[in-house]
Amino acid sequence: MTQPELYPAVTRELAAKRTELAPEIDAAFKGFSERVFAPGALPTKMKQLIAVAVAHVTQCPYCIRGHTKAALRAGATHQELMEAIWVAVEMRAGGAFAHSTLALSVMEASSEAPRPGQPQT
Repeated sequence: MTQPELYPAVTRELAAKRTELAPEIDAAFKGFSERVFAPGALPTKMKQLIAVAVAHVTQCPYCIRGHTKAALRAGATHQELMEAIWVAVEMRAGGAFAHSTLALSVMEASSEAPRPGQPQT
């Protein structure tokens, strides 16, 4: 017995099934997506670079592939894509770093944990 793929390939059949099961919502999402990525205050290339970075933070493999291809079509360079990915890496790591204040505030408020210089009991 073969295992199903963790991330199955996108096929026309699967896309058609998604549309068939919720055609109005599918059409609304496609229209929304087209509008979001249309040129506006930000050019399409920049929007696609943002999408690649966000896709790395949300860890969506389909989004990573699709938006990387779209960014390349919009004129993004390999260096721009990698820099956008590094921004995402820093933001994700930065979130963990910043949220350490939550743990530190609990540690500060806790009377159970010994503080530096205090003997352990």
